[in-house]
Amino acid sequence: MAADWEIVQNLQNEITCGICRNYFSQPVTIDCGHSFCRECLSRSWSIRPFSCPECRQVPQIRQFPKINSNLEKLTDISLQLSPLNLQRAIERNQCPIHKKAFKVFCEEDQTSLCVLCFQMPEHRAHTLTPAEEAAQNYREKFREILSHLEKDFEEAKKYLSQEKEMEEGPDWNEMIMAEYCKLHSLLLDEEVQYLERLKEEQRTRKFRLSQHIGTIQEIMIEIQESSYNPNAELLKDIRELLGRGESVLSQRSNVIIPELREYSFPAMIDCLNKFRVDIRVDPKSSSSYVTVSEDQKTMRAEEGWQVDYSHAEDSTHHYVFADQAFSSGSHYWEVDVTQVSQWALGIYSPTLRKENSLFLLSCVKKENNYYFQTYPESLNHQVKDPVPRIGVYLDYSTGILLFYNVLQSSPIYRFYPLLFIKPVIPVFSPGPPLPGTKANLMTICSVNSHLCACCYSCL
Repeated sequence: MAADWEIVQNLQNEITCGICRNYFSQPVTIDCGHSFCRECLSRSWSIRPFSCPECRQVPQIRQFPKINSNLEKLTDISLQLSPLNLQRAIERNQCPIHKKAFKVFCEEDQTSLCVLCFQMPEHRAHTLTPAEEAAQNYREKFREILSHLEKDFEEAKKYLSQEKEMEEGPDWNEMIMAEYCKLHSLLLDEEVQYLERLKEEQRTRKFRLSQHIGTIQEIMIEIQESSYNPNAELLKDIRELLGRGESVLSQRSNVIIPELREYSFPAMIDCLNKFRVDIRVDPKSSSSYVTVSEDQKTMRAEEGWQVDYSHAEDSTHHYVFADQAFSSGSHYWEVDVTQVSQWALGIYSPTLRKENSLFLLSCVKKENNYYFQTYPESLNHQVKDPVPRIGVYLDYSTGILLFYNVLQSSPIYRFYPLLFIKPVIPVFSPGPPLPGTKANLMTICSVNSHLCACCYSCL
């Protein structure tokens, strides 16, 4: 019995790593004959390269040894000889239901089966492999995975050393700060140019208004004087005088009502997209005037919405409300108004100015001209062309509500400051519809939807 114990002890010594003092895991043997766990030797050599941790001998061939498969098998066999491990191995290799040894492996279910299990109907159509063959196949897969992991490990170590070298290289903080300083300088130059352009346009508009006023005064005096002339003299130049009067009146819309200026800020829409939110309409807010689609993204004016177009400027808007309400932060959403000639967008929320709860930008069509109007304030500007998409930016804390022409990346109007005391709800109105036209859709754009000039030209 003592001899048997001595044999067991010697065997344990042969399969024990001299570094970790545990049984071998992936054993490797170096030139001097000593063996260690692969991971243990790797750690030892990271401190003292190519030196045996036991005898300190340095091997002639300085290369990491391969796994000693014979020693690995001996270790596995020795561990199985332990009475406790033997019992556990028996239990692990027995079917818990039938108490029979596992004989095959089911590839589909990735489970071991005994002779009774694989005869069951649910396994008959499955791929079954002998247990020993399956184990060997998976050992080979493990070796392949380990090989890839080792390569990844070495690559990661190499990149880590490169990162450390980069930290000692260029001062990236200084370079990034310098780039942003340059950008600030360019933006400042652009701001100065825009302000100069604005001043010039204001001077031009004042000059045109002054000229228009002078022309009106001249024609008024001439008409008044002509009205006192004898009949023959009054009728002599009547065609020319009436033509001049009508010409002055026709210039009113171009001179009195200003055209909305466009100042493009291409980078601004990109910045606003960081605050993009997924807005949906509350279907409960639909009515006989406006209906909401099932996806809660589109709205349509209904036939019941009748408008007295003899007083189109007094048209009543009927609204639907968003499903969301905002009580903090910054938010941005876009609305496609390509298909609707008249519309209104904005927010609803009581403010400290209790008489106002709606803040709106609306588009009104009169004859062949489009006009942007605001409520409750007094914007009334002509628009050269219909605007296909409107962006709405809300900053709750600072009380800013901004409308953008998305296609031109140009601001349209700003409400500021709005002192909110309750949550803000976006509102939408796809009308009033024009007489004789088909009611079309107003659509809230998806978060990932973007519009550019080249895209719009293809629509």
